Amino acid sequence: MSDAILPLNMILDQVGRDKGIDKTVLVEAIEAAILTAAKRTFGQGRELEARFNDETEVVDLYLYMTVVEEVEFPEREILAKDVKKHKLDADIGEELGFQIFYREEDDKKAKKQDKEFAKLLDLKTHGHGFGRIAAQTAKQVIIQRVRDAERENIFNEYKDRKDEVIAGVVRRFERNNSIIIDLGRTEAIIPAWEQTPRESYRPGDRVMAFVKEIDREARGPQIILSRTHEGLLLRLFEMEVPEIYEGIVRIVAVAREPGARSKIAVTSRDADVDPVGACVGMRGSRVQAVVQELHGEKIDIVPWDRDMARFVCNAIQPAEVTRVIIDEANGSMELVVPDDKLSLAIGRRGQNVRLASRLTEWRLDVISETNFNERERDAIETLAMIEGIDDNLARTMYKLGFRTVEEVAEADPAELAAIPGFGDSDTVVAIQKSAEITMEDLRQARIRALADRAEPLKERERLMFIRGIGERTIELLAQAGYRTVDDLATEDDLDRLALSTGLGLRKARVIFDGIKQYLESEMQVLANLQEQAREKARVKAEVDAASAAEGTEEEATDEPGPVDSDEPETNGESEKSKDEKDEKDEKDEKDGESVNMDAVDEDW
Repeated sequence: MSDAILPLNMILDQVGRDKGIDKTVLVEAIEAAILTAAKRTFGQGRELEARFNDETEVVDLYLYMTVVEEVEFPEREILAKDVKKHKLDADIGEELGFQIFYREEDDKKAKKQDKEFAKLLDLKTHGHGFGRIAAQTAKQVIIQRVRDAERENIFNEYKDRKDEVIAGVVRRFERNNSIIIDLGRTEAIIPAWEQTPRESYRPGDRVMAFVKEIDREARGPQIILSRTHEGLLLRLFEMEVPEIYEGIVRIVAVAREPGARSKIAVTSRDADVDPVGACVGMRGSRVQAVVQELHGEKIDIVPWDRDMARFVCNAIQPAEVTRVIIDEANGSMELVVPDDKLSLAIGRRGQNVRLASRLTEWRLDVISETNFNERERDAIETLAMIEGIDDNLARTMYKLGFRTVEEVAEADPAELAAIPGFGDSDTVVAIQKSAEITMEDLRQARIRALADRAEPLKERERLMFIRGIGERTIELLAQAGYRTVDDLATEDDLDRLALSTGLGLRKARVIFDGIKQYLESEMQVLANLQEQAREKARVKAEVDAASAAEGTEEEATDEPGPVDSDEPETNGESEKSKDEKDEKDEKDEKDGESVNMDAVDEDW
């Protein structure tokens, strides 16, 4: 048996070379395994130590006992008088070490020790070697320690390769649709959410992926790869374009919808190097190599520009932009394109404008020239409704960025006074008061228009019925999380509303009063108006259905053949009675309308 244990050093060396683990780590694993098994066999309260002996190539086990006057912990302490009886040299407080012989080869030594110190230590080792459970526990400890060492080595090896592209071979597929990639010494995983939608693989396929994360605590593979990360596109271009790798050409921004389309913005530090041409390559060779690696994903390469308007126009390509309206305060732009280029600018399901928005980090709104002209005309007409503002002044204000009556009412007086044609400060104050009156008139007009509307109101439309709220205020409220009337109704902190929306205390107080008035009185009036509108629509539908049914019956009763002399008289009477009936229905309907509106006015 002794000969079988001698080559342990050789085994440790071989395992260390195969798994890339230091021999010291393996020795510590064996020592921990023996210690765990010993405590399971001799008692968890014992103070034991396992120590690997290089000469004998076995793990020696030692028990330590503390010399005391009175024993409180029998498994760790012995009396000083008993120490003297056994002629041992130790003072109170010192520790005595005893070797525990647990191997079958040391059976004689175990007998001798039991004869001398069994009563002193309250422990018999002869015939008490490690049992099956203790041996299994030791095995599990060794396996776990080796596995932890392997994982630590993998982490140390790949921690510096995070955010790089790595190549591997598809090994197998997990139940949750994850793909296990063989990297040689270890395995990595591509989770289902990191896979592009239209890609499919088979075992043995080569795949390149982006090292997204290295998780030291993961139970499975530690290396998490991604095929959807924007960094994959960037690293692939670095591999294919030497100018990017050398730093002459720089990728400023990347926007990607994996498997479908991507956009990258590039710039050059050398005026003689075209950044777009460098990325495209001769006859598109460089970009095509990247496209093939991404399995056909379309890639748009656009030049970056310091001028954000030009950059956005480049990003929205291949569509042409005729006009750009910039709103720096809200970080948004309106792009006006020709009518026949609108669908090209938006892209399939909004893909082109969505990618351009992510690439430039601006909110983009693409509209056609016809729609823009209509909006411009409507805005100018609305501004001209303010007393003191004519068409020419309204057009000037529109060019300066004023779009709604609310913006005029809440603008800084100094800003309005700087507009040519506004006059002195008294005129500005008068126009702003007139703007507030116009806002209220428009709100009342919207309320009256409900008498002809049967479909339910949307949340944005409900907000528009609150006094003091316009389009601009709705946008600011939505950004602060107030998207419905109920959100405003439940807010009881005036300061929080003013600070979170940036509207100020005065405007927040107006909204508080408006929502209170809306909930107390106007909400019921609006509900009555809509109910009357639905009733009118129902009556009209019944009348139309009855007229259609009556016409069908007349067609069914008409028979082909010679016309009798009585038929013209009968037909004349039926036509006359039908006309009288239609006249009566029309009169009733008008009477009903007048009654309903009278009731509405009374409620209001």
